[in-house]
Amino acid sequence: MQVQLRYFASVREIVGTAHEARDLPDTVRTVGQARDWLRTQGGAYALALAADKPLRMACNQVMCAADTALQPGCELAFFPPVTGG
Repeated sequence: MQVQLRYFASVREIVGTAHEARDLPDTVRTVGQARDWLRTQGGAYALALAADKPLRMACNQVMCAADTALQPGCELAFFPPVTGG
């Protein structure tokens, strides 16, 4: 299934792009599985999306949990938690 990926703040800086389209394997069905799969691509993806890195995720511009189901063509976003002051 193809999805649109968006990266923000430090995730964007590490990955080196703000957005891209990716074809995910059939076994990837949730937001968390997409993050895991992207990490397996190595390099910047492994660093930016590391399992121990606190990241927020959104699917179709709605904050979501790792178990949120993906749909073909959905927009998946990754960004670090934001603090204000």
